[in-house]
This record gives sequence, C-alpha cells and structure tokens, in this order.
Amino acid sequence: MRAHDLAAPPAAPTPRQTEGGDAAPAPVAQRPPSGRPWSGDGPVKLSILMAAYNEERTIAAAVESVLGVDYPCEVELIVVDDGSRDRTPALLSRYSGEEVRTHRHSRNLGKGAALLTAGRLAGGTHILPFDADMEYSPDDIPRLLEPVIEGHCDVVYGSRLFGVNTVYQSYRYALGNRLTTLAANVLFDAHLADLHTCLKLIPLGLFRSLHLGSHGFGLDTEVTARLLRLGVRPFEVPVSYYSRTHAEGKKITWHDGVSCLFILGRVRFSHAVRPGADGRPDGSGSA
Repeated sequence: MRAHDLAAPPAAPTPRQTEGGDAAPAPVAQRPPSGRPWSGDGPVKLSILMAAYNEERTIAAAVESVLGVDYPCEVELIVVDDGSRDRTPALLSRYSGEEVRTHRHSRNLGKGAALLTAGRLAGGTHILPFDADMEYSPDDIPRLLEPVIEGHCDVVYGSRLFGVNTVYQSYRYALGNRLTTLAANVLFDAHLADLHTCLKLIPLGLFRSLHLGSHGFGLDTEVTARLLRLGVRPFEVPVSYYSRTHAEGKKITWHDGVSCLFILGRVRFSHAVRPGADGRPDGSGSA
C-alpha cells in the first residue's frame, strides 16, 4: 500500500451560511448532457466489420493487427468473405472463437453487401468498418473510441488529413475525394473533412436504422449521406493512411465517384426519415 493511501480523507467542505444563519446545501456538480443519444450511457462494445474479397496478400496481417491492439473497451471482429476466389477463405479458416467471427458469401455481392451482413451479425453497441487491405492502421481505433467512451458523441470519423500522415498513390484519388466531400458539405450544410474514410464509428442501432440499400462501394457514401440528412454531424479525429495502387489490389474507379454524386443527390432530396428515441426511425423498424 502506498503512503498516501494511509492519509486521512479530506475534510468535508464547510457549509455556506445564509443570511438567516442556516447552512445552505453544498452545490452539487452537474453532469454535462450526454452526447450519446443513440447509444446511451452504458459501457461500449465495439464490433469491427471487415469485408474481404480476394485479399490473400493482406487478410492474415489485417486480422492479426486488429487483434493486437490494446483497446479501451470490449471488441469483436467480424470478417465477411465476399465470395473470394483466392486463398482468402483458407486463411480465414484459421481464426475462430469469441474475438473473431467469420462468414462467407457463396458469390461476390459487393463490399456494401458484405458490410451489411457483418452489421447483422454484430453484437456490440457500436460498429466500425475496417478494410482488409491494410491502408488504415488499427492503432488509430482507440482514439476514435475515446470521445464515445467519454460521453461526448455517438458518431466518430477517422479523417485522413491530406498531406499529413498520409500516402496517396494518385492525385486523382485525392482530388476526387475532396470534390465529393465538398459536394456533400454543400448539399447537407455540413463541414466534413473526409467523406470516404473507411473508419466510421457508429452506434449499431443507428446504423441499422438507416435503411441502407447500396451493395457496392456506394454504401460508404450512403451511410454518411443518411447520417447528415438526419442532422448527425460526426466528430472527426485524424488517422493515418497508406494508399495502395490498382496493381496492389485497389478496386475503386472513377465510376464510383460518379455514383457517389448520384447517391448524395438522391438522399438529399428524398423524404427525410427521423429516428425515434431508440435510434430507429419513428421508434420502430427492424434491425
């Protein structure tokens, strides 16, 4: 036992005296209003969602790196193999247990479909997509969790700050992200720094309430568009980014950028859906 553990407890503060001589009650510290209306004040459990398609070069390293991080809360990893035709399924078969859960699509349905499947399997309070291609660092995940655990907010984005802790293989990709992010900010009167970051920490109930329909890369855009349409403004923290080339397996193309703009416009001018107190639209809806 340390010496200061044996010290006498501090004396109680002397009550204030009122004009009539009576002791006034000591002021009670007020807890700030919760910034987590969709996830409440309970403990956080994070479900990391990983979609994989023909990622034999990186899938084992991605899983091991995610499992090797010291997290400030309980974590589970859900990996969905989206119909891979390489050694990805065999490599994933090595993992089983409570920390890693795997699922396989019999055919390729798209990255969005894989993430939606993982979201249905999730058992945490919050979800976070994490790519299997090692472009992001799992060491950044605890920093995304901090604002949620401290009760400041529900939704946190890990934003890539262009020119800081990032490597872009193509100026076109960086410029495309900036332009589509600008379009989202103008359409929804927001101020996001990085629309297309993979690292989107969202309460599970809110994620399931968004009525997401995109099965390809468009899900990434649709998630943010629907959050902004509901008035949610993500809290952003900087993260590292190591871009890979098409030769290394990058699959996104300029067609996805055009699709992004269509999704932003469709969601912006669609009928607004308001979530209920339980994080679902009008307090109802299925997970």
